[in-house]
Amino acid sequence: MHSVSSSLQVKREKPENLPDLESLAQEKFLEMEGKNSDSDLERNEKYIYFKDQLKEMKKQYHGNDTIEQIDEDIAVTRSQTNFICPITQMTMKRPVRNKVCGHIYEEDAILEMIQTQKLKKRKVRCPKMGCSHDDVKGSDLVPDEILKRVLDSQKKQSWATMDM
Repeated sequence: MHSVSSSLQVKREKPENLPDLESLAQEKFLEMEGKNSDSDLERNEKYIYFKDQLKEMKKQYHGNDTIEQIDEDIAVTRSQTNFICPITQMTMKRPVRNKVCGHIYEEDAILEMIQTQKLKKRKVRCPKMGCSHDDVKGSDLVPDEILKRVLDSQKKQSWATMDM
């Protein structure tokens, strides 16, 4: 009989001893939020680029155009820069994504770069400006099917408009 009551005791105590996961998660979140300061954002390559683009647009528009127009232009500019290979500076035909840093290049261009540097026994730095990844390997590259589809559909559209 005694053993039964002691096991009940344990069951009753257990829930209070369990850590409060919600408050732990909240704590961690606040800790991480504290680490992501404004100064980190100020140094972020995409943020800096975005701010520069806005400054340029303000110069061009002198406040005559609507905010919607500017937003639309930002969207177009951003999508166009995503299609340009950082190596060739031309619209990509066969985009490949680097699994390590996430940047995209024209397949032939990056493979040629890797091959050339291999002969010199050198590592290849990611050609995307501001990227710190300094050992791009062919095995890290995967075809970016989604971007390829977008590029292909854009090409079809541009041919369609030329036919008119």
